[in-house]
Amino acid sequence: MAGRINDEDVKAVRDAVPIDAVVSEYLQLRNAGGGNLKGLCPFHDEKSPSFQVSPSKGFFHCFGCQEGGDTITFVMKIDHLSFSEAVERLAGQAGITLRYEEGGYNPSHQRGERIRLVEAHKIAAEWYAEQLATSPEADTGRVFLAERGFDQAAAVHFGVGYSPQGWDHLTRFLRGKGFTDKEILLSGLAQEGRRGPIDRFRGRLMWPIRDIGGEVVGFGARKLYEADNGPKYLNTPDTAIYKKSHVLYGIDLAKKDIAKSSRAVVVEGYTDVMACHLAGVTTAIATCGTAFGGDHIKILRRLLMDNGSARVIFTFDGDAAGQKAALRAFEDDQKFAAETYIAIAPDGMDPCDLRLAKGDEAVADLVEPRTPLFEFALRQIVARYDLDTPAGRAAALDEAAPVVARIKNSGAQHEVAVQLAGMLGILDTQFVVKRVAQLARWARDRGGKGPAPDRHQQASQQYASAQPSAAPRGPALNLRNPVFATERELLKLALQRPELVSPAFDAYGADEFTAPPYAAVRMAIQDAGGAELGVADPQDYLVKVREAAPDDSVRAMVTELAVEAIMLRRAVDEPYAGAQLVTVRRRAVERRIRDITGQLTRLGTQGDPAQLAAVQNELWVLQQYDQTLREHGAAAL
Repeated sequence: MAGRINDEDVKAVRDAVPIDAVVSEYLQLRNAGGGNLKGLCPFHDEKSPSFQVSPSKGFFHCFGCQEGGDTITFVMKIDHLSFSEAVERLAGQAGITLRYEEGGYNPSHQRGERIRLVEAHKIAAEWYAEQLATSPEADTGRVFLAERGFDQAAAVHFGVGYSPQGWDHLTRFLRGKGFTDKEILLSGLAQEGRRGPIDRFRGRLMWPIRDIGGEVVGFGARKLYEADNGPKYLNTPDTAIYKKSHVLYGIDLAKKDIAKSSRAVVVEGYTDVMACHLAGVTTAIATCGTAFGGDHIKILRRLLMDNGSARVIFTFDGDAAGQKAALRAFEDDQKFAAETYIAIAPDGMDPCDLRLAKGDEAVADLVEPRTPLFEFALRQIVARYDLDTPAGRAAALDEAAPVVARIKNSGAQHEVAVQLAGMLGILDTQFVVKRVAQLARWARDRGGKGPAPDRHQQASQQYASAQPSAAPRGPALNLRNPVFATERELLKLALQRPELVSPAFDAYGADEFTAPPYAAVRMAIQDAGGAELGVADPQDYLVKVREAAPDDSVRAMVTELAVEAIMLRRAVDEPYAGAQLVTVRRRAVERRIRDITGQLTRLGTQGDPAQLAAVQNELWVLQQYDQTLREHGAAAL
């Protein structure tokens, strides 16, 4: 066993590596006030950040799970290291040579197993990269990359390498670096042969797979030769440092931009990640030989910090396998607070092929959010049924409604249920909404009671129980959900800065606000005299709106919206107010377009010609209005 690390060296390591620099390698940190930083705890699942870091004190603490300690403790817990291993890793990053109380400097063969395996992978990655750059045999790999639009600079940037075709080239190289056969086998870089260890990867292009801290922990290897009887892609087996369900290829390169932009792009392969990054989509990542799952979500959630504007875009091939992968991803959709989308190129090409055929701009355009993942999943279900018949619509509803009922947020659930009714061509949208809400209640009853609603949810519950026309009872509305964010912002503007939204706001109907409490506030403003009153008589305006509210819950909502900060860091101006007006109106128009599209589906070609023409005309008018709003913004209101 290695001797005890000198106390002075341990202190030097603590002082040399700032705790916020270490923690920010694993999760996004934001200002928490008082010189502290906060983020989503990496040691337990949470929706709101309770994990705080004090750079001045060098400590972290989670107020949720009570984990805490210094920089060394954090590295020990996050990477499952011993004390010595954590100190050794941090010392290596800081360039500090450690002394040991017994036996002097620590010899390499005495170091912790994990450290040794990481070192073996680092050396292997450098050796593979050198082979690709200099070996005549690697010309096949260089041609493979060039044919896909990747030059030597791209290979160096991503650390791509080449494993020679011989049986034990890497094994012999690692032995020469002081690694034992046992260590080489434990690393997964070699496997048992008839006469000892042989290289696991032979004659393949090699992509180093790094953990979120940037350490190489495994490899993805692509077959190059027909004589190779192995799979097209061969990955490192699970080891002490590598679990395929816990890693994302490219996360080390993408993590800072993911945290900065609150956006992640999930692609299917290593070359797709390369293509995206070279095309300017530097938030692209990929799984490593496994489906995107819950452990991958945990990694992204810590970087995205689950704020309301976060987006995750999945790209899948347009074939049946790609669609199946998209539906699997949808099964985990509710584990994100982020909005999830799917992007499929019209011709079914993946990002690598798309970049080669149409250039960088086509790749950047592909990953712009277009279709919400839930909408894609529902359309895949609905497409399997004949919607021209009542039986077909009923069968489609039976399969699709439970999917919508899984959406935890009741506001989003209600909105998607309305969209489902439009997809099915069912005019009675409330029938579909009630069906979904009923299934959601049954699921909750089977699963037990959920968490207690917060004060915003309680206010909306009180309102809903008092209104006969309110949305069907389900989970309490989370009025902070992104689905309602723009409606909330517009009401705050109408109450706090009416001069920026008047007179356009006064032409908005209560039905343009999808959350019942917000619709009630809209009616209270109208009954008080509208936003125009706020312009003419700003002193008494809020008092009159509160007096016009039908009950205490709506009055409380008016007060809350009147004092809550508008979500804009710079000065609030007319362009910002106009954007909120346009977004709320466009969403209302889009809901009506979906309803009419469903009505046309239901009428089919056998409906009354006059009725069909009237519906088609209304659809055309709405589509033209939506286009005008999109092109001219608030000027079209």
